[in-house]
Amino acid sequence: MEKVIAFTRDTIKKDDDLGGINPFLNLEKTSVLQETRTFNETPLSVRKCIHVLAKIIYLINQGEQLGTSEAREAFFATTRLFQSKDVTLRRMLHLCIKELPTAPDDAIIATSSLTKDMTGKEDGYRATAIRSLCKITDIAMLTAIERYLKQALVDRNPAVSSAALVSTLQLGKDGPTEMVKRWTNEIQEALNNDNVMVQYHALGLLYSVKKHDRLAVSKLLSKYTRSGGVRSPYATCFLIRIACKVIEENEQDNNSQLIGFLESCLRHKSEVVIYEAARALCNLPNLSGKDIAPAISVLQLFLSSPKPTLRFAAVKTMNKVATNHPATVTMCNLDLEHLISDSNRSIATLAITTLLKTGNEGSIERLMKQIQSFMTEIPDEFKIIVVRAIQGLCFKFPKKHAVMMSLLSTMLRDEGGYQYKEAIVNTIIAVIEANPNSQETGLYHLCDFIEDCEHGVLATKILYLIGREGPKTPKPSKFIRYIYNRVILENPTVRAAAVTTLAKFGAVCHDLRPSILVLLGRCIYDTHDEVRDRATFYLRVLESNNTSLINQYIVDSLQSSITGLQTLLLHYIENPTVESFNVSTVPITTAPAEVTTAAKTDDLITERKPIAPTKTRQEEFAEKLAEIPEFASLGPLFKSSPNPIELSESETEYYIRCNVHTFQRHIVLQFDCTNTLNDQQLENVMVDVEGEGYGVLGHLPCPVLKYNEPGTCYTLLEMPGDPSEVANTFACTLKFVVKDCDPTTGEADPVGYDDEYVLEDLSIGINVLFQKVYKSNFQASWEELGPENEAEETYTLNNSKSLQGAVDQLLSFFGMQACERSERVAEGKNTHLLLLAGQFKVRKTISGGIDCLIKTKLVFDGSVNIRVAARSTVVDVSSLLVSSI
Repeated sequence: MEKVIAFTRDTIKKDDDLGGINPFLNLEKTSVLQETRTFNETPLSVRKCIHVLAKIIYLINQGEQLGTSEAREAFFATTRLFQSKDVTLRRMLHLCIKELPTAPDDAIIATSSLTKDMTGKEDGYRATAIRSLCKITDIAMLTAIERYLKQALVDRNPAVSSAALVSTLQLGKDGPTEMVKRWTNEIQEALNNDNVMVQYHALGLLYSVKKHDRLAVSKLLSKYTRSGGVRSPYATCFLIRIACKVIEENEQDNNSQLIGFLESCLRHKSEVVIYEAARALCNLPNLSGKDIAPAISVLQLFLSSPKPTLRFAAVKTMNKVATNHPATVTMCNLDLEHLISDSNRSIATLAITTLLKTGNEGSIERLMKQIQSFMTEIPDEFKIIVVRAIQGLCFKFPKKHAVMMSLLSTMLRDEGGYQYKEAIVNTIIAVIEANPNSQETGLYHLCDFIEDCEHGVLATKILYLIGREGPKTPKPSKFIRYIYNRVILENPTVRAAAVTTLAKFGAVCHDLRPSILVLLGRCIYDTHDEVRDRATFYLRVLESNNTSLINQYIVDSLQSSITGLQTLLLHYIENPTVESFNVSTVPITTAPAEVTTAAKTDDLITERKPIAPTKTRQEEFAEKLAEIPEFASLGPLFKSSPNPIELSESETEYYIRCNVHTFQRHIVLQFDCTNTLNDQQLENVMVDVEGEGYGVLGHLPCPVLKYNEPGTCYTLLEMPGDPSEVANTFACTLKFVVKDCDPTTGEADPVGYDDEYVLEDLSIGINVLFQKVYKSNFQASWEELGPENEAEETYTLNNSKSLQGAVDQLLSFFGMQACERSERVAEGKNTHLLLLAGQFKVRKTISGGIDCLIKTKLVFDGSVNIRVAARSTVVDVSSLLVSSI
């Protein structure tokens, strides 16, 4: 050991002499492998050999790949070092053998030497020998060293015992679990060891053996959660995590004993255990603020700890708790305010964001003043976290939007990078969309920002927002100056966006149209083609005074799917025809698929990576279905269900979910199947459906469905000719050939038998016939359709207990797009107007759909009464909408 310390000291000294340069920098694999000749020298230079071994280990850990022959030569060269009795060299040799990629046939050469080292009397390298031996030994040859490993589990030397326990844990992951299960007595004996690490490793191995047996895990917890069960703080932390997992898996059971164990750990003498127990209680589901109050009290004590790690851990946990239980954390506000001036900026940032979550309406002004002075002291990464916390506060206290908007505006004018400014802009936009009262104030703040904005992307985004929301404000003329300044002063991209924004004002605000025409007339002399073309196009459309043209080409932007447009254009080029390309055949775009890797507002941002453009859920399905030859003749995909429909519960034998895909004349039912039985393998899996009015044209079964591996099967249906018959309920039965299989190896029997499994009924509504279409100016579109094809009906929704619940039901029922934020009902209101826009699928042609709009007046007086009015270009579609409820 003294030689290791001396060698390390010398290396550090040399490193300091080199000014912090890595002594192993720029190592070449070839030269290092040539240095292994040192192992053949006589007498052997221990110091030199250790240095060469260190180089080999460094190269491997840096990701350097050794070829088969290179690894073999290096391995054989290192085995010659077993002749040395030096403890330090032997430990380095064991480490190098463990890291080198070794073939099983070659490993036999070192096995006997490692076994001798493992069972020898020199404790200095017995532990490393165990790790290396378990790493290179083939599973089939483990029986040869089984006896030695069992002895090592209960060895008097803690290092040897820990090494044996950890190595056995790794062996259990690779396969020979039955052999490890036979060592339960030795593992439990190791669990009684006085060494804290041996106890921790023994508990981990024991849980690994029993984790698939709920009863065994329950007995394990019952035995060791008693007072004095384990003395190691690390083992106690592991017990806490096991207890939390059991509580989460058995939410319906009585877990009072385990929760009592967690609460008792709050009084442990180790700070690690106390924090782990407090964090566990705070993260448990279905606990009230009163239940986690003891944990919060403990964390409050940690807030004043002299240790930065404890302060950080406590404030981070409180930050998460404040999201769901702000009142429980409120009692810690005074301590959190003291942390705002903490020298560790991570702690200070988490403290201020926690205060923003727990603050009340009366403390907003004081918090904003604290934040304003605090923001100058932290980098942009932490500023973004604070901005997101302010956004949550704006949603929580909408009446205080003016104070928070003022602070955000000040922050926009301060120095900062693109990501910081983008976060502020996104926050202001989100507040404008959520709180109509903040619209005008927020737009003016953004207008001031683009006057001196150096980021073209943000300026374009803001101009788009102004074009969408500005014409709806009481005095839209105030925005014209800001917009036209962009035409004069900015780059071509921003100028083009400004021209489009001017056109939107001219389209919606009739009193401003003459002035807008003059400004657009000046823009046709711009130096850039895109700006000139846009100005010329919008000028001609506005001069026509044709309401239909203005709404189609200016007010409502193109909503075609880019992926769908590309696919149809490629098909059109590859299959020449005399007919012109019809843009109305392009599928309509839908909302992007949910991004599961989006940054959470509570997390500290360290690095931001560029996000690739996200495909919509429908585009992903369209690509997948287009690759199936059986569906190639169905035409473009019109719509996919927004969410999968569960036909069985995830805890049942077979977990089945259905996605409904609507084509021009057909419906494809996509069944995503999961087999949850490890002793069965399913083959030729299909779902048989029965429903009136539909014709079943065929099935595309899933060939093989193994345990816990998802599979997909399809059913093709022909839609009824009458749209009113589309809404239907299907009886579904899962049919398959089942084969028994070995749960361990997964090998299935050659012979199976037919079986079936009854699923829940599948309901299809009229929403499969309507695609979402957004209308920027709903009233203009409503008036354009006219009252000629209007239909109206009145209903009472007895199963709705609130206006918001009724709105959600109508959105799901019709499957259309809510316009002008009418999907949200203001608090305290007993009346509401829901505006929906969509496109109806036409069966007889593929030249697009029929636009349709719905106005629904809702009144709540104990029950929800609604008056539904629908307009479209075809009276039958309007009648279908109002009569289908």
